[in-house]
Amino acid sequence: MGPVSRWAVNKPWQAVIVWAILLVVIFLSAGKFAGKYNDSFSLPDSESTKAQELMGTEFAVATKGAAASIVFSPTAGNVQQPAVKASVEKLAAQVRQIGSVATVVSPFEVPSAMAAQQGLISPSGEVGRMSVRFKMAETEVPKTDVTTLVNDVKAANTPALAIGVAGQVVDFAGGEPPKSEGVGVLVAIFIMLFMFGSIVAAGLPILTALLGLGAGISLVALAANVFDIATFGPTLAAMIGLGVGIDYALFVINRYRQSVLQGREAKDAAIEAVNTAGRAVVFAGTTVIIALAGLFVLGLSFMNGLAIGAGITVITVMFTAVTLLPAILSLLGTKVFALKMPWARNPKPVDEYGLFYRLGKSLQRRPWLFGGIALLVMLFLATPVLSMRQGFPDAGGRAEGTPTRIAYDLTTKGFGAGANGPFIVVAELPDAAALPAAQALSAQIGKTPGVAVASRIVPGTPAVAADNKAVLIQVQPTTGPQNAATTELLKTLRTQVIPDATKGTGIKAYVGGSTAITQDFSKTLADALPFFLLVVVGLGFLVLVILFRSLLIPLTAALTALLSFGAALGITVFVFQWGNFTSLFAITGTGPILPFLPIMLFSILFGLSMDYQVFLVSRMQEEWDLTGDNRFSVGHGLGHSGRVVAAAAAIMFSVFISFVFGDDTTIKMFGLSLALAVALDAFIVRLILVPCLMTIFGNANWYLPGFLRKVLPKIVIEPEGPVEELSADEPDQPVNA
Repeated sequence: MGPVSRWAVNKPWQAVIVWAILLVVIFLSAGKFAGKYNDSFSLPDSESTKAQELMGTEFAVATKGAAASIVFSPTAGNVQQPAVKASVEKLAAQVRQIGSVATVVSPFEVPSAMAAQQGLISPSGEVGRMSVRFKMAETEVPKTDVTTLVNDVKAANTPALAIGVAGQVVDFAGGEPPKSEGVGVLVAIFIMLFMFGSIVAAGLPILTALLGLGAGISLVALAANVFDIATFGPTLAAMIGLGVGIDYALFVINRYRQSVLQGREAKDAAIEAVNTAGRAVVFAGTTVIIALAGLFVLGLSFMNGLAIGAGITVITVMFTAVTLLPAILSLLGTKVFALKMPWARNPKPVDEYGLFYRLGKSLQRRPWLFGGIALLVMLFLATPVLSMRQGFPDAGGRAEGTPTRIAYDLTTKGFGAGANGPFIVVAELPDAAALPAAQALSAQIGKTPGVAVASRIVPGTPAVAADNKAVLIQVQPTTGPQNAATTELLKTLRTQVIPDATKGTGIKAYVGGSTAITQDFSKTLADALPFFLLVVVGLGFLVLVILFRSLLIPLTAALTALLSFGAALGITVFVFQWGNFTSLFAITGTGPILPFLPIMLFSILFGLSMDYQVFLVSRMQEEWDLTGDNRFSVGHGLGHSGRVVAAAAAIMFSVFISFVFGDDTTIKMFGLSLALAVALDAFIVRLILVPCLMTIFGNANWYLPGFLRKVLPKIVIEPEGPVEELSADEPDQPVNA
C-alpha cells in the first residue's frame, strides 16, 4: 500500500479523480445490479434441517410459500360479533388483492366449530386468526407487498378492534435501518473539534470515512448477488465501517499534524503520515479482516455473509484513509487546520508532560496495584456470562403497539404463549401400516409435561402424506419460544419421548419448526465457539509476533482481548437477559442473547482491540529501538499515543452506542455490546492494564528466540527518513504540540 499512498501524496489530483471515477462506477453499479439480502440459513446435520428437508419433499404442497397470520380481538365480547366480522372480512378482501398472496383463510369462511378445531378461533372465542399464504418463500416475497400487508393491518385497527400480523415473512421484510447513527457522527465531530481545534481538520476524517463507507455498502449490495447476506448485514457493516473509518482517518491526520507542527512541509508531512500511521492503519485493518475471516471456520453461509459484508466495508474505509485522505492533505497543506475554533486561535504553551505521560508515570510507580484493580474490574463485569442463555428474540420484545407485538400478545392471550413458536414433528413411516404407531407417538407427545397440545393424526388431512408414509405433528408448548423451559422440553422430546415412543416401530421422527431451528443454531455456534476463538486468537497472535518481533506482547494482547470480550458480553447479559437499565436504552423486552452475537462480537472486538494495541505499542516499540529502556519506552509510548487512542475509542463508542437507540433488537444488542467492548478495551485494558503488565514484564516484553528472529520478516512502522533520537533523560515531543 506504501507506493499507492505515496503516489496519492505526490499526484493528489490524479488520486482524487481516480477516486471520483471509482465512486461513480460503484454507486451506479450498486443502483442497477444490487442483489437481494437473505436471512435464511441452513445447519448441516441438525435435526431441524432434516425435518425441514422432509417437509419439503413429503409436504411440498401444504408448506409451499411463506405464511403469515393476522390475529385480531375486540376489546369487548367475542369475535363473532357482526361489526368484528365485517371489519375482518373487509381486511381479508384487501389482503387478497396483494399480488404475491396465494390464499387467505378467514375463520368466518368455515363453520364456527371447524374454525375452533383448526385453531382459527380461540377456545374462549375472544381471539381469531386469519391465515395468509404467499406464492413464494419468505426471502422472495416483494418487500412492497409485505409493507402493503402491514399497512392494511394497521389501518384496520380501531379502538374497538385490535389487529396484528406475525410471521417470518414480516420479520424478513420489516425493520428500517436506524437513523440514530447521525448522533454518533455529531459526537465524533465534537471530539475532533476539541482535539484539532479546526473545522476542516475535524471534518476530513468524517468525509473520507463516509465516502469509504458509501462505497463499502454499495459493494455489499453487489456481493449479495453471490453470497447470502442477512438483511441487517448492511447495518452491521455500516456500524463497523463508520467507526473504524473515522478512527483510521483520525490516526493519519493526527500524525500529519504532528509532522507539520515539527516544521515539515505539507507533502513531506503527508508522506511521513502514510509511512507511519498509514502503515499502522493497514496493519490494524488487516487484523480486523483476519478476525472476521475467522467466521468462515464455522462453515455457515449465514455467518460467512456477515463476515463478507463487514470485511468489505473495513477494506474500503481503510483504503480511503491511506489514499484519498493523504491526497487531500497534500492538496490542502496547512489549510487542513483552517477555520480554527476560538480555543485554538491563541494557543497556550503546551505542557511537555501531557495527561497520558503523567498517567504512564503513575501506573509505572504502582503497576501491581493499578493492574490488579483493572483486572478485577474486568473479571467482575464478566461474571453474568456464567448465566448466559442463547436464542433469538421473538416478537414479545418488540415495541408495544407494533403489528408484530399486537399479534404476539393476542396469540398468547387466546391460544397460549407456546402458540407463538410451536414445534413441528415430522415423522417418516416405514409403510402405511405404521400409521397407528404414529398416532400413538402423537398421543405420547401430548402427555409430556410442558406440552399444551399435540395435533392428532387423521388420514386424509394435510398433516398426512398422500401415501400415508409421513405425518406432521404440531406440538404447542405451554411456555413461549424464549423461555428456558421450552428449550428443556425440546431436549426431552428429542432424547426421551420420541425415541421411547418410536422404538421398534421403524418410524424416524425429527423435531423442527422455527423454535427448534433457533435452538439448533444456538447449539451449533456454542459448540463452535472454542475452536473459533482458538483460530482467531492464534492468527492474531502470529500477526502481532511478526509486527512486534516479540512473544510476550502478542500473548498479552490476545489474552487481554478475551478479558474485554467477557466483560462486554457480561454487561450485555446484565441488560438484555436480566432486564437491568432497559428503559435507559429504550429496550422493550428481555430474553436470551443472540446465538451469533458472541462470535461476531469477538471477531470484531479482537480486530479493534488489536488496532489499539498496534497504535499504542508500535510507538513504544519505536522508543525501545532507540533507547533499549523498557520503562522509558512504555511511559513515553503511552504519552505519545494515549491521547489519540482515547479519542479514537471515544469516537468508536459514540458511533456504536448511537445504534442502540434504533428500533431493531438485533442492532440494539450489537450496538451496546460493541460500544461497551471498545470502551472497556481502550480505557481499562489498553491504557491501564497493558502498560502495567509491560512495566512488570520489563525487557522480557521484547524477547524473541533467535531462530524466529532469523526467519520472521521485519516490518517497521516508522519514518523512512532520519529520526531524531531521544535518550531516556530527555522529555519526548508532545503529541499535542
